Amino acid sequence: MLIPIIGWILFGLVVGLLARLAYPGRQDIGLVRTTLLGIVGSFVGGFLGYLLFGGSAFQASGWIGSILGAVLVLVIATRRGHVAS
Repeated sequence: MLIPIIGWILFGLVVGLLARLAYPGRQDIGLVRTTLLGIVGSFVGGFLGYLLFGGSAFQASGWIGSILGAVLVLVIATRRGHVAS
């Protein structure tokens, strides 16, 4: 039970860091928010995959879909002023 949770945290951290590297500008968020960005981005990427290819609407995505979803979440958050840039 604990191993999958730790896996999601590490996956979210790596995806969040890669999304922050891919998006230009400065984002003033810490490690916790970066991890949450990666986890939410994975589900956003999974939902976009559902819209394009079908399957389950509430699913996580792989590496590429997760990073794309996290960048999309970061763009939306930056445009709304939730993340200082």
